[in-house]
Amino acid sequence: MAPIENSQSSKNIIVSGGARGIGRALSRYFLEAGHHVYIFDIDENELKYTTTVHLAKYHKAGKVESAICNLRDVNDIRDKVSTAANFFNNRIDVLISNGSIASPYWKEGRTMEDPETFDEWQAYIETNLTSPFAMSQACIPYMKSQISDSESGAQKVHGAGPCIIHIGSFRAHQSDPNQEGYAASKSGQLGLMHSMAISLGHLGIRVNLIAPGRIKVAHESKEGDEKGADWEGQVSEKDVDDHPTNRAGRPKDIADAALYLIQAGFVTGQDITVDGGALKKKN
Repeated sequence: MAPIENSQSSKNIIVSGGARGIGRALSRYFLEAGHHVYIFDIDENELKYTTTVHLAKYHKAGKVESAICNLRDVNDIRDKVSTAANFFNNRIDVLISNGSIASPYWKEGRTMEDPETFDEWQAYIETNLTSPFAMSQACIPYMKSQISDSESGAQKVHGAGPCIIHIGSFRAHQSDPNQEGYAASKSGQLGLMHSMAISLGHLGIRVNLIAPGRIKVAHESKEGDEKGADWEGQVSEKDVDDHPTNRAGRPKDIADAALYLIQAGFVTGQDITVDGGALKKKN
């Protein structure tokens, strides 16, 4: 497929972990907003379905493409980012580091006292924390201010400029029992984001983080489509009780925050918690 031609208002966006859940919804909402998207995921079947079936009209129009990517393999990340950059005619505007291990608990009800959790710990750190660093590192050459900006400076760039958005979790601020690997990796993303925002500022790259709360995503999958699942069917009485907004989160809530940050040219180094007020409510 030939490289795409994008207008000034259209962004070239990479979404990691975009085959299902929040990542799939982000990809769809970005496309609906007129952007171009390249999706990474490790699940080959789900990725093919999302790209060629769920997003079929955008795929046929050459606005979305995808590649299998192992986020625990830095060489694979670098290779696939290069492939995505080629699709985007060597310009990446936005990186959404969404891919992560989503389950917050140790497997099989283990606690950190169990030595077997150490391998799980490493998986959390490599997938949830190291991969956003490696993805960002690989994207920077295609995002940073160009030589033509050297005289005027990044501050002269029209529009919001390029940005990196990490998808973290409200568990970075409040953990349930037996979530050490998940909570630590998500907390680490906060420090990574803060540091990157300062380090990459002179290149004209903004860096922020979205921390989702309880987002219902079962319908955002091949199985969900086949069963005709929807968001409303997943909301429980507890979801109403636990949130000042009287509901659990929708994937669109995360997409709304991401679309805002993409255009928010004076916002960097910030973490936005999208949790329906759950962290503020006393249990």
